[in-house]
Amino acid sequence: MSAPEKERRYSTFEDLDVYQAARGFRKHMYRVARQLPDVEKFALANQIRRAGVSLTNNIVEGHGRYHYLEQMKFVRQARGSLQELIDDLHVCADEQYLPAEEIAPLKQESWRIRQLIDGYIRYLRSQKNSMGAASVREASPTEHNVEELDDDARVSI
Repeated sequence: MSAPEKERRYSTFEDLDVYQAARGFRKHMYRVARQLPDVEKFALANQIRRAGVSLTNNIVEGHGRYHYLEQMKFVRQARGSLQELIDDLHVCADEQYLPAEEIAPLKQESWRIRQLIDGYIRYLRSQKNSMGAASVREASPTEHNVEELDDDARVSI
C-alpha cells in the first residue's frame, strides 16, 4: 500500500471503496431488472431491486453504527444481499433472460465486490483487535439492577 493510500481518511460512507463499488453494481442490476420480461416485473425484477438496495443500505447502516460488532453484522448482511444478486443472475441465465456474455461481467463484478466486502470485514475485525477488550464494554460491570442480583450477591449497607 502506498503512502497516500495509508493516509486516506474515510469521513462518510460515500468515501468507502466498498460502498462505491456496491453502488455501481446496484445500478447495473437495476438495468438488468428493467430488461426482464413482463412476466418477471413483479417477481424477479422486484427481488433484484430490493437486494440491490439492501446491498448498499446495509453497508451504509453499518458505517453509521459505532460499535464494530454492529458494523460487521450489517456488512455481513450486505454480503448476503450480494449473494442473492448472484443467484438472481443465475435465474436470468437459466431462464435465458440475458445472454451469457452480459451475465459473465456482472458475475465478475460481483465477486470483486465480495472481495471488497470481505476485506472491509477484516479491517473492522482488525480495528476491534487493535482497540482491545475495553472498547467493547458498553456498561460498567458495577452497574446492576438490584432485582437482577441473586440473594448471595446483594451487598448490605
